[in-house]
Amino acid sequence: MEKDPKNTVIEAAGGIVWRETKEGPKLALVHRPKYDDWSLPKGKLKKKEGWQAAALREVREETSCEVELDSFAGSIAYTVEGIPKVVLFWNMKTTKVSSCTPNKEINEVVWVTQKEALEKLDYEIEKNLLRRSSR
Repeated sequence: MEKDPKNTVIEAAGGIVWRETKEGPKLALVHRPKYDDWSLPKGKLKKKEGWQAAALREVREETSCEVELDSFAGSIAYTVEGIPKVVLFWNMKTTKVSSCTPNKEINEVVWVTQKEALEKLDYEIEKNLLRRSSR
């Protein structure tokens, strides 16, 4: 039986990825050349994948860093071509920071303060999530 697109919700997960620096805590933003935007790392769940596993996988793929879950940061919802999309986010700690390996989805990762992130992020919905974050 074919899925009815009217009953489909795109499920995605991601992270607010924090690392401690000499200047204080910084978080990762990713640049997506397809959209020419700056956003928090996130992506769609794979079939039979849990939310937390997807968040960890997507953050590792997009930032090239090893991370661990800290606390639930919240959720955002919006539509993509008329289909609702829900993204759950976790605050994450880096356990190993690596340089970004550019690919077709992500070509740059920057580490910025929360204030800088609020200026650089392209989507108000992600800015609001970051403002509500427990950091």
